Amino acid sequence: MLFPTTLVGSYPQPEWLIDRQKLAGSGPPRVRARELWRVPERWLREAQDDATWLAIRAQEEAGLDIITDGEIRRESYSNRFATALEGVDIDSPGTALSRSGRPQPVPRIVGPIRRKHPVQVEDVRFLRAHTKKAIKMTVPGPFTMSRQAQNDAYPSEEAAALAYAAAVNEEIRDLFDAGADIVQIDEPYMQASPDRAREYGLKALNRALEGITGTTAVHLCFGYAALVHQRPSGYSFLPELAACSCRQVSIETAQSKLDCAVLGKLANKQILVGCLDLSDMAVETPETVVARIKRALAYVEPDRIVLAPDCGMKYLPADVAFAKLRSIVTAAAMLRSELGAL
Repeated sequence: MLFPTTLVGSYPQPEWLIDRQKLAGSGPPRVRARELWRVPERWLREAQDDATWLAIRAQEEAGLDIITDGEIRRESYSNRFATALEGVDIDSPGTALSRSGRPQPVPRIVGPIRRKHPVQVEDVRFLRAHTKKAIKMTVPGPFTMSRQAQNDAYPSEEAAALAYAAAVNEEIRDLFDAGADIVQIDEPYMQASPDRAREYGLKALNRALEGITGTTAVHLCFGYAALVHQRPSGYSFLPELAACSCRQVSIETAQSKLDCAVLGKLANKQILVGCLDLSDMAVETPETVVARIKRALAYVEPDRIVLAPDCGMKYLPADVAFAKLRSIVTAAAMLRSELGAL
């Protein structure tokens, strides 16, 4: 299919499940943030299942081609996996700077990082059982997790990132075995820390993908629109992903009005083109989305483009998120009609 549509990962969690005001006010947590959940612990898993089912149905009703679990069970995109690993202390956390330069509590690396058990396999199985469409699961990247931790155990930042990469690699293998069609690695800190990303981040990312044969994507962004309001017009780290063994690269173009010429340097990748501005509560018309995709089409062949939001949608009101998804689905149909014969 030309111009398939998908989420980057997250979909809005319902207000009855999570305190959305607290969620928006605290920034993405790096350690656990159990206080965000409105449902008592003994009923939480059942409630998360119900909310995940609703997120799946919303994506199907909107008409998306590739479905995620909406990351409904997560307090942030990264902490569900990062805090499940052996070798990190989350009860006596360390400190690291956020992307905005503010100190925040983070897991403290106190020993060898190992994956004790599969973390998101049951999430994939639930998703696979509740849709017949292609499915995607997201995991935090090793470089990003290493930047969101205090290293008190490894001799270097690179060594810590490579340890995270081994754990991510094990998880990805199990996610494909459990039924995932696509696994996406979220690496926003490659954009935030481009010098270190060039030094060892790409090495860690390729270690996480070592031996993986399924379809993989890497997502780079400028941060959640609800939390990071200023956008550069270009990526500080993106062409380097041509040397990554992933098949797809997920980027944002809408809010930043990205100069899409950079995409010409990723000729060997499929591109998830972020074409929904998540800082704007107004719903884009399909024509607006088509125009944004055509900016990318100047540098990327139609059969290498996937339509997606700029980033995760978790901070949007659910009705706005749904309407925006309907808009990209309509836009994709318009593009297929116009360009399919070509």
